[in-house]
Amino acid sequence: MRAVVAGLLLATAWLAEPPAAAALSVQEAILRAKPGVALVTAEIRADVTMNCGHGPVEVSPAPFVETGTGWFVDGRGFLITNAHVVDPAHRLPPWVTHELKKKAIEQACVEPALRAKGLMHGQRPDVEEQIRRQASDQGLATAKVTPVPRITVMLSNGTKLTAEVKKFSPPLLLDNNNRPLPDSGRDLALLRVKDGVYPAIALAKRDSQIGDPVHILGFPGVVLSHELLNKSAALEASVTNGAVSGFKQDQIGQAVIQSDAPAAHGNSGGPAVTDDATVVGVMTFISLSSSGSEVQGFNFLIPAKDVTKFLQGTEVTKPGESTFNPVWVAGIEALLDGHYSTAVAKFQEVNKLLPGLTDVKRLLAEAEDKVKNPPPRPFPWAWATLGVTLLSVGTYGGMWGRRWWKNRFRIQPTQVIAFIERGFNPVLLDVRTKTDYETSPLKLPGAVRLEPESAPTANLGLEPGQLIVLYCTSPEEATSARVIQVLRARGFKSVRILKGGLGGWTNARLPVEAKSSLPSIGLEIYKNLSLGDVERRKFRTGDVIFREGDDAHGEAYVVHAGAVEIRRSFDGAERVLNRLGEGELLGDLALFRKGPRSASAVATSDTELLIIKDERLEWLIRNRPQLTVELLKRLSKLVVATDKERAEAGSVR
Repeated sequence: MRAVVAGLLLATAWLAEPPAAAALSVQEAILRAKPGVALVTAEIRADVTMNCGHGPVEVSPAPFVETGTGWFVDGRGFLITNAHVVDPAHRLPPWVTHELKKKAIEQACVEPALRAKGLMHGQRPDVEEQIRRQASDQGLATAKVTPVPRITVMLSNGTKLTAEVKKFSPPLLLDNNNRPLPDSGRDLALLRVKDGVYPAIALAKRDSQIGDPVHILGFPGVVLSHELLNKSAALEASVTNGAVSGFKQDQIGQAVIQSDAPAAHGNSGGPAVTDDATVVGVMTFISLSSSGSEVQGFNFLIPAKDVTKFLQGTEVTKPGESTFNPVWVAGIEALLDGHYSTAVAKFQEVNKLLPGLTDVKRLLAEAEDKVKNPPPRPFPWAWATLGVTLLSVGTYGGMWGRRWWKNRFRIQPTQVIAFIERGFNPVLLDVRTKTDYETSPLKLPGAVRLEPESAPTANLGLEPGQLIVLYCTSPEEATSARVIQVLRARGFKSVRILKGGLGGWTNARLPVEAKSSLPSIGLEIYKNLSLGDVERRKFRTGDVIFREGDDAHGEAYVVHAGAVEIRRSFDGAERVLNRLGEGELLGDLALFRKGPRSASAVATSDTELLIIKDERLEWLIRNRPQLTVELLKRLSKLVVATDKERAEAGSVR
């Protein structure tokens, strides 16, 4: 009865409370920010005078063009982009002039010479290259370039605005020895276009955290130049999604945020917004492989706080402020809440402030269609279910109460990280049972071992107010629950249980330590295996685990304890190819090849193996990138060793 009364009181309080502000959906966050993103183009046209050997000639080669992304930080007409996007037109570096000279030589010298010989481009590459070298030797030295640089900003309505650089912090540039040049800076530029009303994006007030959602908006070159898309691709920004995945520093010690949100050339200068539609960073550089191709998942942002510092001393004193924004936000909220007539009025109003923006036109058309063809009204479930809610709230209130009572001392792994970052320095106590502790080679970083049986009398050497976090591997943290009662009875009041235990910690992709020396591949495998569900097999010294030519039966193995030799027959004699210890993987090559065993495996001491089935190994490779990397490293070393052995044996052909 008391549970029913408590449940009714809770329900009454909930119904009387004003509704809390709901978090933005991903759709709403992106819609709020997207109109404020624009295509930035640095274009350098030039008249070039040169002598190709037949007297002076003047040509106007194709302009040098660099595109990137910018976004309005102030609704009066101020944009932020990367310095390297506008650098060619702003400082006109020598390499840009050189590129224009090369284009001019092609136009003024190479093409006429080819025509004189009755040749087309590519018809005689040897002759063409000879003409080009001769023309370059004569023309480059005499060429005089008269550049006409221009920076433009194109809005999503197709309007092109001339931009002026108001503040400039040079990009980070490296010399031939991979050392930063002296004038390297923060790679930011503040642009100014003509006065007007423009959508603006605000800067985030708080520092980013690992796992925060990130949405990168911009104009990647792969979309702008896509052969199957029309010119409208240059009007509307593309959006990619990911999360904050790390915090690094560049070559001169400046902070950058790492994100796995995809990006490409052309995204430079674009805003990375989070789910409250504020900018957490500015896209600055991507990662390239040794061959020069883009490597996705490792892209880097300039933190919002550095943008705030960059804006100091400029006319931008209230980043994100614009008369466009409140009307636009009101229209989006009305549309998503089903108030279509209100949405139409707001979108029409915002369209008058800045006509023809792509997103405004799309949402206006959608709202007008909903006004003409309103969707069916949902059944008023709130009133219909109120009676049922009041009847059941007592029961569920009791259930919720018991659940709360059970979980009142439990915390998530991310909360432990938050405690550490806030300087609380929690002590991590490993209270796994003896069997569980001896079975798993992993533990939390810096964890102190406490036998559950010794909890009533163990000297912990801790103050009663010290924050303590217990973890185990028992179902529903049963061992930790028993130990916490003992410790609280001893006077330790700030004791918490890690929800999910060691498995919850590893599933959250947080770092762990090995109790003993493990190879990196073994560490990754243990982090992704639930030991309670893995089949184990034990072998005595000298037992054959599998023989060369045997069917693999879809099984690979991890050496959990003991040692294994890999042997193979050569000309009737058996040779030892490798010796494997704890944490090493074996038997996987047959699974990859879908063939029989290529060698034999023999236990050289009492050995226990963990069995990894083919489908489980394939799932780990597809879903655990770090494990995949370790497998590739291992296979690479095997290939190198095999090649070396073949070379020494004189068998390389």
